[in-house]
Amino acid sequence: MTNAAAQARPPIGARRRRFVLERPVDEPDGFGGTYRRYVAGPLLWGAIEPLGAGERLRGGRAESVASHRITLRARPGLAPDMRLAAGPRRFLIRSVEELGPRGRDLVCRVEEMEAAA
Repeated sequence: MTNAAAQARPPIGARRRRFVLERPVDEPDGFGGTYRRYVAGPLLWGAIEPLGAGERLRGGRAESVASHRITLRARPGLAPDMRLAAGPRRFLIRSVEELGPRGRDLVCRVEEMEAAA
């Protein structure tokens, strides 16, 4: 049994947070590389639970990282290269696991992106 399967399903009333699934689209940048942008996809309802905060080095500086667990109704095609948006907040999906033996729910481990300055 996975760690996510050991978790209890949140009640339907706890899934009051609205998320927009954003899918990546890679386009040529004109210099031989690609440019990644995200396009809004379907609207999903879920529950969010903070897991903690940590730090990592990026560009020689310490950057804080907040991680969360988001529980959604199961849907095909949800992958770690996508992200979830809730208003101005953006969450990078790091992993996706089925919750429970029937696979009716998905648990996404996410990292919250810092707001652009």
